[in-house]
Amino acid sequence: MDSVGNLAAKAQYEQTVPAFYYRPTSNDCALLREQWIRAKYERKEFMPGGSQESYSAGYREGFLWKRGRDNGQYLNRKFVLSEREGALKYFVKPDGREPKAFMSIGAVNASFQPSKMGTAHGLQITYLKDNVTRNIFVYHDDGKEMVDWFNAIRAARLHYLQAAFPGAPAADLLPRVTRDFAKEGFMEKTGPKRTEAFKKRWFSMDERRLMYFKDPLDAYARGQVFIGSRDNGYGVLPGLPSGVQSSRWQFGITVATPDRIFLLACESERERTDWLATIRTALDRPMLPPEYAVEASFKHKP
Repeated sequence: MDSVGNLAAKAQYEQTVPAFYYRPTSNDCALLREQWIRAKYERKEFMPGGSQESYSAGYREGFLWKRGRDNGQYLNRKFVLSEREGALKYFVKPDGREPKAFMSIGAVNASFQPSKMGTAHGLQITYLKDNVTRNIFVYHDDGKEMVDWFNAIRAARLHYLQAAFPGAPAADLLPRVTRDFAKEGFMEKTGPKRTEAFKKRWFSMDERRLMYFKDPLDAYARGQVFIGSRDNGYGVLPGLPSGVQSSRWQFGITVATPDRIFLLACESERERTDWLATIRTALDRPMLPPEYAVEASFKHKP
């Protein structure tokens, strides 16, 4: 009976859910789950005549609290999303003509990060700038406002992908609209000479980019490692080479690339197991033609 009731409610309250609209699961943050329920049952956005203008119009502007790159202070900034321009922009001054940042929709991603940012409405926006990932951390006091921004970005991303890959089924494009990081967390790493001390860094795995930061909320990574496929000379092993040992964390990982060996250490066996599984997923996946161009543009930093 419960399943029949659920199906009936879904048929009634989810009649016009846009393809791009994010449908949260039990694993998603509380904000996404709450606003999904409110959108369906309270605001009735997905029933005939429901209002979806705030995220379906192809244009959106408003103010978000943005974390400063250098001082970590959150300041109110004007953001503009324009599908016509193919960009997400933000301005330091409300009446400013030149944006502080111009983010191409083709290179933008967004994911909610309440735990990392320490705010229930925290959203991390990333984009590529000169082949380097730039992080922008924003939030709004109104949960609906924040989720509407997220879905407006998803709408723009889907329309961009549909134009870039005409004829591709929506089911193939939707996983590429936005994505969460494959894994994040602290590990220690040493430099290329191996005699340098291991330093604690925050790591984020995004598709084939393994990036490391001094702080989880840094705007730019200290370095990044391209993780190609096994067939292209990449690999990973548990443990560290003989004679190398982290001063604090004992669960080592050795990442091999055609250019260099990277030595990492995890705090626990479970963390190492999870990181090995994440990296191996990338290693086992054949490289696509565009990824060869990304690989060629990489410059591994110490």
